[in-house]
Amino acid sequence: MENRNIEEAWRYHNATKHSYMSVRTNPHYLDWENQPSPYKIYPDAESISLPRNFPDLKTSMIEAISTVLEDSQIESIPSLVELANILFYSAGVIRKRTFSGGVKIDFRAAPCAGALYPIEVYVVCRDLPDLEAGVYHFSSRDFTLKNLRKGDWRGVILNASGNEKSIGEAPVILVYTAITWRSSWKYQSRSYRYHFWDAGTIIANTLAISTASDMPAKIVAGFIDDEVNSLLGIDGEGELSLCLVPIGRNTAPPPEPPHKIPALNLKTLPLSKEKVDYPAIRKMHSASSLKSKEEVINWRGRISHFEIPKPEGRLFYLKEIPVEGMPRDTVQEVIARRGSTRMFSHHSITFQQLSTILGCATRGVPADFLEPVEVSLNDVYIIINAVDEIPSGSYFFHREEKALELLKEGSFRQASGYLTLEQSLGRDASAVVFFMSDLNRILEQFGNRGYRAVQIESGIIGGRLYLGAYALNLGATGLTFYDDDVTEFFSPHAKGKGTIFVVALGVPARKRGL
Repeated sequence: MENRNIEEAWRYHNATKHSYMSVRTNPHYLDWENQPSPYKIYPDAESISLPRNFPDLKTSMIEAISTVLEDSQIESIPSLVELANILFYSAGVIRKRTFSGGVKIDFRAAPCAGALYPIEVYVVCRDLPDLEAGVYHFSSRDFTLKNLRKGDWRGVILNASGNEKSIGEAPVILVYTAITWRSSWKYQSRSYRYHFWDAGTIIANTLAISTASDMPAKIVAGFIDDEVNSLLGIDGEGELSLCLVPIGRNTAPPPEPPHKIPALNLKTLPLSKEKVDYPAIRKMHSASSLKSKEEVINWRGRISHFEIPKPEGRLFYLKEIPVEGMPRDTVQEVIARRGSTRMFSHHSITFQQLSTILGCATRGVPADFLEPVEVSLNDVYIIINAVDEIPSGSYFFHREEKALELLKEGSFRQASGYLTLEQSLGRDASAVVFFMSDLNRILEQFGNRGYRAVQIESGIIGGRLYLGAYALNLGATGLTFYDDDVTEFFSPHAKGKGTIFVVALGVPARKRGL
């Protein structure tokens, strides 16, 4: 089984690390004349317009991101307008802007590295109120569904998932894919990591909207890749299936899948004049693919608890904002105003604000590789530059104790800026959150596919950090990093861990000099 040959994951991870020298010696440049389109267009597919009269959800963002819906026997089947609401506030176009030089960018509901938008969303569903069963592509460009197949094909997904319970009970299954060239145009081979961060931030929105709609949702990362690819009509090389998210619950099981899935021959428009291939991405994705139902079931069964060393340094227990003082801004309101912060001031945030953001974002992610839900593949380290009530320094976050352990006290603004690829955002932020992981243990347990799991979990928690920050009228932005320098900075505590993702939090600067 190729998934168990973890040398490929190590080869990819080590080859795509950033360092001070690798960034300066990389000859890559951005070919603006060949930038890929951020939209996948099916010119001949049947188009179904999505309604915009969304339900007015009352659940606050803070409540939504801190709640994991328990398994319920109550039937919850989304209507077309409820499905449209989920799609719009997770992957829809929220606003449009024109920059100097006439450059136009459509900003989506979730943050995305470089505004390149490699993630596509597909819908596989039974008959819903106002929508026939089928396989659909969500076209965010014109807010429509493009019909790829008619009929109920959920049985294909159920079989591919190894009969995962949440898939079998879901009336709607969202499939998230990545079109590699959109990211690799800028980020080259490292873009495979970005795929999961970008998918994770979208899924953070999906979970929040689903929770506010009383629709259970779960991330399913274990499935037979080729079967899902065939259903969607994608090649698994230029466009990759990343994960599944079943939404809602119904009592009727999906029909049995056909013995053979007919090929899709729907035309799509080219993304750019030409495409540059990055073989390392194809090799890594192939090496982390699962080939059979048995392999999927065995992969899912490898989960175990990851123990965290007991704290040795000074502890600062979280002080979340009291319920009566918690912002009541709804999920829809917060997403509608969210954007990646372009500049931070040096103003402090309060420890209550940081505690609330951290506490809500790390309550647990419902996923087939995280059972019980409190388990996490990512450890959270923080450089605190300006947070009232606690000293500046480096910290480790203990989830179970709900406390920050002070590793080293001191002013580390210059260090946090350097570690985040020498970006001022990392230097100026009030707090910089680093997701790190013991990749040795994860790859031993999950094989190469564990690399996918740890990356996407970091993206989901990072997405929740964004949402929590904006719910409190603060700012957030995702950042890249010098891999090994981050490990060295947080060592000896982080010795042997790999850096996965970074999110900076703070007070947005409205103009220079603030």
